[in-house]
Amino acid sequence: MIVGNLISYLLKGVIPIIIALVVTYGVIKKVKVYECFVEGAKDGINICLKIFPYLLAMIVAVNVFRASGALDFFIYLVRPVVKLIGLPPEVVPLVLIKPLSGSGALGVFTDIIKQYGADSYIGRVASIIMGSTETIFYTLTVYFGAVGIKNIRHTLIAAILADITAVIMAVNLAKFFF
Repeated sequence: MIVGNLISYLLKGVIPIIIALVVTYGVIKKVKVYECFVEGAKDGINICLKIFPYLLAMIVAVNVFRASGALDFFIYLVRPVVKLIGLPPEVVPLVLIKPLSGSGALGVFTDIIKQYGADSYIGRVASIIMGSTETIFYTLTVYFGAVGIKNIRHTLIAAILADITAVIMAVNLAKFFF
């Protein structure tokens, strides 16, 4: 019981401990810690202002795609193909939204879990996909756009291949382990 409480206190205090270590290290190295923090905060605000237009554009695009019915039509078209690889058609919206928007994917994932349950095959595949795929277009748009990178073709191809691999592995892992 005492060991469990000690671990609990340590886990709750990890962030303050890390901050204290960084501040202590800065003081030892004679760095003006507070001034550096303020400068970093100013830079962070400037980065947020640079990223905001790209973020807004992605959010609007994802919502238009879903609201227009284009997502439902696309799912209808790919249903025969996904059945061949064993991917439940109910998970296709998650596979399509996740590369575009993490929050949109979280909403779709929540709907899947509510409807089919976390312990169902569909819920397990969706869970593995949520944990193993990336918000490709969001990341490329926001971060590459913020630093002015225009040529993203190799990154995009590699990221899409990684996501496809993750989806195929999600199906196989869910079948193998569950």
